[in-house]
Amino acid sequence: MCGIVGLFIKAPELEQDLGRLLSGMLETMSDRGPDSAGFAIYGSDKADLVKLTLSHSDPAALERVAGALDAHLGYPAERTIRSNHLIVSVRRADEETARAFATAAGLRLVGAGKRMEIFKEVGLPIRVAEQFGLSGMSGTHGIGHTRMATESAVTTKGAHPFSTGRDQCLVHNGSLSNHNSVRRELTREGLSFETENDSEVAAGYLTWRMREGASLREALENSLKALDGFYTFVVGTENGFAVLRDPVSCKPAVMAETKDYVAFGSEYRALSGLPGIESAHIFEPEPAKVYAWERA
Repeated sequence: MCGIVGLFIKAPELEQDLGRLLSGMLETMSDRGPDSAGFAIYGSDKADLVKLTLSHSDPAALERVAGALDAHLGYPAERTIRSNHLIVSVRRADEETARAFATAAGLRLVGAGKRMEIFKEVGLPIRVAEQFGLSGMSGTHGIGHTRMATESAVTTKGAHPFSTGRDQCLVHNGSLSNHNSVRRELTREGLSFETENDSEVAAGYLTWRMREGASLREALENSLKALDGFYTFVVGTENGFAVLRDPVSCKPAVMAETKDYVAFGSEYRALSGLPGIESAHIFEPEPAKVYAWERA
């Protein structure tokens, strides 16, 4: 079943409330996905730095590897540890070196980008949000997911969002029927996958199309032909987020837009606690139509 949410902030004064609002939306979707949860936050960035989100089952290992990484790079990298996830900012020229060092030391790369930070874990959504301190985070936009596992095991790796490209991630409600054949095609194109989850394939397809020069909108439009099944996608990028439903619109979806924000939820109740919701433009996204918003 699963529940997905997204929030794009238009008004700068609301950016400090992004995490608090997204946390409430995520908690409301708990009964649609109590197995695991995750979210991506697009916050501040610094010129020439790339954020790597890394994880390890033993939080103590994160501090040890972070210290060793500083010595390896020759400078102290900015870092934040939230439970069993480490966010480390390295110079763009050192990104591949840092990735290789961290993974060789046993850490798992969850995502990378100038602005994106991803957190996900097994457990009830409210506990996952509290574990990583979502309510205290700020930023311009974020997406989240509560998972009810159907086609694959309940694991941290299998939780959403899935990220296969820099500053790009995807959450998905539904099921793809041809994900194995698409996975084989993308593997031949040089992409690699960590899980058997069909949602990771969807994320990979968008990454591949965008690497080939397509815009996010074009990549999503192409996915309507390439990905077969019933689904709703919510996609985050460095500058915004987008929504796409399959041509039949099999899965529930509702959106709200005001002068201050755009919000998405699998059900209206996920949006009911947002400020000004009583005067928002509420609508159901049309089938096979891409909806996208970006920062100016």
